[in-house]
Amino acid sequence: MGGELESRQREAAILNSVNEGVFTVDLDWRITAFNRAAERITGVTRDVAIGSHCSDVFRANICETQCALRCTLTTGQPIVNATAHIVNWQGGRVPIRISTALLKDETGTVIGGVETFQDLTRVEQLQKELQARYTCEDIIGRSPAMLRLFEILPQIAESSSTVLIEGPSGTGKELFARAIHNLSPRRRKRFVAVNCAALPDTLLESELFGHKAGAFTDAKRDKPGRFALADGGTIFLDEIGDISPAMQVRLLRVIQERVIEPLGGVQPVPVNVRILAATNKDLAALARAGTFREDLYYRVRVIHLKLPGLQQRREDIPLLVSHLVDKFNRLQDKDIVGVSDEVMGRLMEHDYPGNVRELENIIEQAFVLCRGSVIELNHLPHELRPATTCGDDESGMMSLRAMEKYLISAALRRRQGNRKQAASDLGINVSTLYRKIRDLRIPLPESDGRGRRSS
Repeated sequence: MGGELESRQREAAILNSVNEGVFTVDLDWRITAFNRAAERITGVTRDVAIGSHCSDVFRANICETQCALRCTLTTGQPIVNATAHIVNWQGGRVPIRISTALLKDETGTVIGGVETFQDLTRVEQLQKELQARYTCEDIIGRSPAMLRLFEILPQIAESSSTVLIEGPSGTGKELFARAIHNLSPRRRKRFVAVNCAALPDTLLESELFGHKAGAFTDAKRDKPGRFALADGGTIFLDEIGDISPAMQVRLLRVIQERVIEPLGGVQPVPVNVRILAATNKDLAALARAGTFREDLYYRVRVIHLKLPGLQQRREDIPLLVSHLVDKFNRLQDKDIVGVSDEVMGRLMEHDYPGNVRELENIIEQAFVLCRGSVIELNHLPHELRPATTCGDDESGMMSLRAMEKYLISAALRRRQGNRKQAASDLGINVSTLYRKIRDLRIPLPESDGRGRRSS
C-alpha cells in the first residue's frame, strides 16, 4: 500500500513539474488528474476539476463539434499539436495547442484519455506585434517590395503632388490611395473615390464636375460633382486608363488650372483637391501608342507607385492569411484559429491571378464551409484542392519544408547572396538562417552580396 502511495506521489510530482497543462479523463469523460499548469492556464483548481466533466472545465470552442480527445478515444489515434481556444474561469479567451493519447492500465486496457495543452497567449501576442510591425494603415506586408512602399508612403502623403498608382487588379490600389489620404494633412476632409471605367462619358462628366439645374432633361436642381465634394480633401480616380480622349482633355484642364466647369454652368469653379489616380494598365505604353494623352500622363505621373502582384510577394501570404482570419472571425462571429499546414502550403504555391482580392475570396469561402476551428483542404475552392484530400496522395502540393526552402532561396537570390540582408528580409537571425541553409541544403549564389564568392 505504501509503495502504491509513493508511486502516485511521484507521478503527481512529475506532472506538476511540467510546464504544459496535463489532465486525464475516464470513459465517462470525468477528469481524474489535473496538474498545476492546468490550474494556472484554466483558472480552475484541482479540487474543482477532479470529478467534473472536461467540457465543463475547459469550455473550448472544439468541445461540441471536434473534441480532440473524443476523436482519439474513437479512433485510437493520437492527435498532435491541434489548436483551439478555451474560456478560463475569469471569462478570458485563451489560445492553446493540444495533444492527446489513450490512457491504458497495466494490462493494456483503455481506461480513458490524456491530453496535454500549452498556453499560446504569448505566442499570439508576439504574432500580433509582428503583424503590427508589418502593417501600414490597412495594408499588410513584410516583403522587401512592400516595406519599401511603407517607407516612402508617409513622405508621399505629406506632399500635395498628384500620384499615379499602377498595379494588376486586386493588388489594393484603393487601399494605398486611402492610406496616402489618411496620412496626409488633408485627412480631416473627404476622400472621394470614382471608378472611371464604370460610367459612360456623359454620366462620368456629370459625376466628376456636377451640373446646373436645366443642364439636361432630368436636371431638376444643381448637383455638385465629385471634385466639389472632395474640396479640401482627396479625389481618387480609379481606372483612369479607361477614360475617353474627350474626357482626357477636360481632366487635363482641371489638373492644370484647378478649376471645374459644371455642366450647364458659365463660371469656372476653383477646387482645392489632391488627385490620386490608379490603373491596371501600362499607361506609359498607352501614351506611346497615342490612346492616352502624353501631356495628361505626365501630369498624373508626378509620383509613381508600382504595386507588386501577390506572386511577387509570396512572403506576405502567411501574414495576409492571419489578417484575413482575424477579419472574418469578427465579421462572421466565428472562432477559427487559422489554416492547417497543408492549406498554408497550397496557398503558398498558388499563383493568384486575382492577387490579394483572390486570396481574400478563398479565405471567405473557407469560413463559410469550415465548421471546426481550423481551415482544411476540403474547405478550399475545388481548383485549389489536390487530386485527393483524404489519402496520402499530396502530389503537386508544396510541403512546409519546401515552402521554407523556397522563401529562403528567393531571399538569397534577391540579396545576391548577402546572408545578413536576406535574414533581415525573412525576419530571422543570421545564425538561424545559416542553420536552415545547412539543414535544408540550399545552394548558395556565387556571390555573398559583398563582391566575394560564397564558400
